[in-house]
Amino acid sequence: MAQISVIVAVYKMPEYLPPCIEGILSQTFRDLELILVDDGSPDNCGEICDSYAAKDSRVHVIHKRNAGVCAARNTGLDWVYDHSDSQWIFFHDNDDWIHPETLERMLSAAQAMQTDLCVCGYQETSGANPEIKAEDLHPVSWTPKAFFMEHHVNATVCWGKLYSRTLFSGKRYPEGKYIEDEFLTYRLLFACDRLAVIPAPLYAYFVNSAGISKKPWIPKRLDAWEAFDQQLVFFREMGDRDLIQYRMRQYLESAAGYYDAALAAPNAAELKPVLRKMKKHIRHLIRESRKEQVLSFWIDYDMLHRFFPVRMWLLRFYRERFR
Repeated sequence: MAQISVIVAVYKMPEYLPPCIEGILSQTFRDLELILVDDGSPDNCGEICDSYAAKDSRVHVIHKRNAGVCAARNTGLDWVYDHSDSQWIFFHDNDDWIHPETLERMLSAAQAMQTDLCVCGYQETSGANPEIKAEDLHPVSWTPKAFFMEHHVNATVCWGKLYSRTLFSGKRYPEGKYIEDEFLTYRLLFACDRLAVIPAPLYAYFVNSAGISKKPWIPKRLDAWEAFDQQLVFFREMGDRDLIQYRMRQYLESAAGYYDAALAAPNAAELKPVLRKMKKHIRHLIRESRKEQVLSFWIDYDMLHRFFPVRMWLLRFYRERFR
């Protein structure tokens, strides 16, 4: 049986699917299986998946009704647990790209450092291949805490990581959630004593910037706040003040960014009830942040200026007095 199971949730963007599949099948590490989960894609993605399965016995295709990326990933995980003896799992988005040596180098690093999780660097791209520097290919050992605080984005996305199969025992992605990675990946990181990290961008994350500013803002994005709340509970249970303060600070900055994005969205007029709810929640976060001693006076000033304008006369007084 294969050593590594690569799971790809497939939905739309058929023009990127063949390069994605071929990049996986042409890895220098050959002992892999590719699970393509066709999440009810309304185009010819399903046929493309079937055509590769007909040519390569390492490819397994699952066709299902559309239920979102979380359900598709969970379907892939369930298939691995039911039908495969592979010991490692790798997630790959269907419009992304990996370096030909990605899996070989990540498995070697994980085994050499005797860890259950290896992380590689990534680079956002709109088509060009990332530049790889030889010195960045050497794996480095990190604690989960240090990596989470120094490389937060890479610490929370599910792709670009080689996981020991044991990490997913009893764990699955919450279905129907927006920004689903934020609900689970950090738990997998903190289940490890150490992480093997390859700094080189062996994973290329495709970014299509066309028309982003014209897209309507959807309230479903606030699922991320639920994930952040769960992370705070997790870190409080750990009793780690550094992580609590870091997550709270990031949460508040992110929440303010979400508010600004909704305010500037083309559909902002229909979002007034949501904006009121967001503003109320941000005020709550500011109060909690001050309890945790997260915010400095000057950051407090900026946040209060935006979300507690009625108190500004007092802040102006203190600002002038203590300048």
